[in-house]
Amino acid sequence: MTHQDILIAGVGGQGILSIAGIIGTAAIERGLHVKQCEVHGMAQRGGAVVSHLRLSEKPIASDLIGRGRADLLLAMEPMEGLRHLPWLKHDGGVLVANRVPVRNLKTYPATEALIAHIDRLQKRRLLDAEALARKAGTVRAVNSVLLGAASAFLMIPAEVIRDAVAQFFDYKGATIVEQNLMAFDLGRAAAEENSKAS
Repeated sequence: MTHQDILIAGVGGQGILSIAGIIGTAAIERGLHVKQCEVHGMAQRGGAVVSHLRLSEKPIASDLIGRGRADLLLAMEPMEGLRHLPWLKHDGGVLVANRVPVRNLKTYPATEALIAHIDRLQKRRLLDAEALARKAGTVRAVNSVLLGAASAFLMIPAEVIRDAVAQFFDYKGATIVEQNLMAFDLGRAAAEENSKAS
């Protein structure tokens, strides 16, 4: 693979920009070109946030991913995953999503209906990222869980991404680094298990 387009979707406060930063750091370590931009919703916390992340062995002209062009859609919660499906490639695109919703709207659909819709997709990994983050020691590591789950589909080796996770959280101290590395490992293992089950 010489290039990859990744869309990360969720709501403010879920660590979307952290994921983009970690993948971007890992990509630069591998000598890849990186373009990244994000779109913020009405509110910083609770509003929609989408990050466009493009990686390539060659220079990249645009930082925005067109509809139907994303190789990977990483959704921090199920409704945002479904809302951004039009950006995912019809053949070969993968959705990695947290099954735990963020009910920030009175009209938020029933979770079962969202999950049923996602389960129709051929290439998807759906996991309870919150439960895995708690197992790692902090619910704040949901983003690291999902990054771990997505790592199997990235053009960068998992160990390089894992090193970038450690580097990113280093300023917060050893405990936070350990929790996020464990969250990454749990997410990757859950995605592999999910793959065997589907």
